[in-house]
Amino acid sequence: MLDPQAKALLDLMVERGVPPTHTLSPQDARRFYLERRGVTQPEPRPVAEVRDLVATGPHGAIPLRLYRPVTVPNPAPSPAPTLVYYHGGGWTMGDLDTHDVLCRQLADESACVVVAVDYRMGPEHAFPAAVDDVLAATRWLQANAATLGLDPTRFAVGGDSAGGNLAAVVALAWRDAGEAVPLKFQLLIYPATDMRAVAPSHTHNGQGYLLTADTIAYFRGQYIAPEHYADWRASPLLHADLSGLPPALVITAGFDPLRDEGRQYADALSAAGSPAQYVCFERQIHGFITMGRMLDEAHTAVGLSAAALRRALA
Repeated sequence: MLDPQAKALLDLMVERGVPPTHTLSPQDARRFYLERRGVTQPEPRPVAEVRDLVATGPHGAIPLRLYRPVTVPNPAPSPAPTLVYYHGGGWTMGDLDTHDVLCRQLADESACVVVAVDYRMGPEHAFPAAVDDVLAATRWLQANAATLGLDPTRFAVGGDSAGGNLAAVVALAWRDAGEAVPLKFQLLIYPATDMRAVAPSHTHNGQGYLLTADTIAYFRGQYIAPEHYADWRASPLLHADLSGLPPALVITAGFDPLRDEGRQYADALSAAGSPAQYVCFERQIHGFITMGRMLDEAHTAVGLSAAALRRALA
């Protein structure tokens, strides 16, 4: 059964004639995505500090936004644990503002500093520009941890949807590069893990639940050429070795086309000996964690994520 609150939201979108994302230009899709946050997202929580930063990367400047919770004063008696967060939006839309509320929630409830990354997106910047940006930003943050009051030994990566894809990729790239300081945790919220979109849930949930097969095809078309689908930097599920990775929490939604590939990734991590927890919110739709104004289970998912972060980075 679809969560009644999620059904009411979907019915409201139909009633108001909200256009499907795949019918919009990327510019209009970005505008609609930003505007609808006022309808679906709760009020932003107060935090001790919000600071805009700029990292450097191979393609130029990368905007960041740092959230320091009230429980982590600046200056603090000891450096703070940190979640580096990559927003969702199909590698095509989303920014620091669309995920401001979620980053504040995660910072407040986990007692961790959260730093959001505004990576380059398609169609202006095709794959692997987003991967290059999130890797460069994460490395920049660790290199500048002392200046920012962060503990470089307690870094986690996380994201939702496309951002969950990027977080999984960063964890793999970090391990493959033999970085001197390993990552401690990965928070993967309904992640895209297989760009081929072949898991059964792509068919079972492909229409009627906000994220559709048409929209997924649209996002892929903006971001990546088909010849790159099997590249593990696009499809982390296809990496030949998933061992030796930081512990993961993988969250999925039962009525999400991405549900099965999220479960497949959690299972593949476990099979390879990498610690993984998997939780499916069976009655929910893709994108639900940012919709706390309308969906009570969004708050449950935020609390679960924050508790996992707090434990992993303690």
